[in-house]
Amino acid sequence: MSIVLALPKGRILKDAGPLLARAGIFPEADYADESSRRMRFPTNHPEMDVIRVRSFDVATFVAFGAAQIGVCGSDVLMEFDYPEVYAPLDLGIGQCRISVAEPKDDAGQTDFTRASRIRVASKYPNMAKKHFAAKGIQAEIVALNGAMELAPGLGLSRLIVDLVQTGSTLKANGLVETDVIAQVSSRLIVNRIALKTRPDEIGAWIEAFRKALAS
Repeated sequence: MSIVLALPKGRILKDAGPLLARAGIFPEADYADESSRRMRFPTNHPEMDVIRVRSFDVATFVAFGAAQIGVCGSDVLMEFDYPEVYAPLDLGIGQCRISVAEPKDDAGQTDFTRASRIRVASKYPNMAKKHFAAKGIQAEIVALNGAMELAPGLGLSRLIVDLVQTGSTLKANGLVETDVIAQVSSRLIVNRIALKTRPDEIGAWIEAFRKALAS
């Protein structure tokens, strides 16, 4: 039975390339070509295939055992909190943060000590709700998968909760960060049952990534 390594599409896929190489994993070349319609790719190891999926889906593939190993942002792990997923290594790539942002002209005007309810646009409903609940505020979540920065200006929400790397997209849309919820980086994740039932194989790949990070 082959081992499946789930990788996220987008920026992390590119960042992970050198790390995979140092770990001795070389998928077929078009795995990094996002115009390729293929989603599953053989590697130089007959017993390992790579799949390329949406970043939010990596943890789901691993949690349900469709993939045994994956590379996943800690934002996804915090949002879904799958007990079936074990994250042994911080890979140090894809570093950014999850932040609260609001229109620049209104920044600092929300009195969170008096507000009891607020509307927030986010693709992180669980994290957003927990963050505001800790302040005693009930967050009404407007679920969006993209274009979050448009929400306040169009009256869809008062605030947004989203990934921020440089802040340039926020600035271009008249928003500013007002709170950082969590720092984010990509993690190596494994399925806990796979680790128990195939400890030698899975453990060897964890060690390969550990050595790749050390090098």
